[in-house]
Amino acid sequence: MIDVVKPGQVYKSTQYDKLGGEAGVRQLTKHFYQAMNSIAEVKTIREMHAPNLSEAEDKLFMFLSGWLGGPSLYIEKFGHPRLRARHLPFIVGTKERDQWLHCMDVALSNMDIEKPMRDELMQAFFNTADFMRNKTE
Repeated sequence: MIDVVKPGQVYKSTQYDKLGGEAGVRQLTKHFYQAMNSIAEVKTIREMHAPNLSEAEDKLFMFLSGWLGGPSLYIEKFGHPRLRARHLPFIVGTKERDQWLHCMDVALSNMDIEKPMRDELMQAFFNTADFMRNKTE
């Protein structure tokens, strides 16, 4: 969201805006699932998904849209994300977290964004992915 700008004030833009809005978030999501589908080392999390990734891609796009400061598409369609509860049917430990983060790192590397923003996003993704862990290790 862009704040109202007063004379002499700098406006704030969201990560959604900085990624290029809808097109940028769609591109990030596409790169993410391309990585998941093509990197052998992330086989564990790939097997948690349906053979066709289009529904997962759509849901991640809708979620990231709101999570990054854009339209709350996921909430409008499905209600509160309840991320941890929605992931409880899956075993998520550090291995799965790290595989998911690897896919996101690859996806972000395919985006035209500056390193400080990439680092900020990876830290936020780490925090969220780490919260999804439900396996005692």
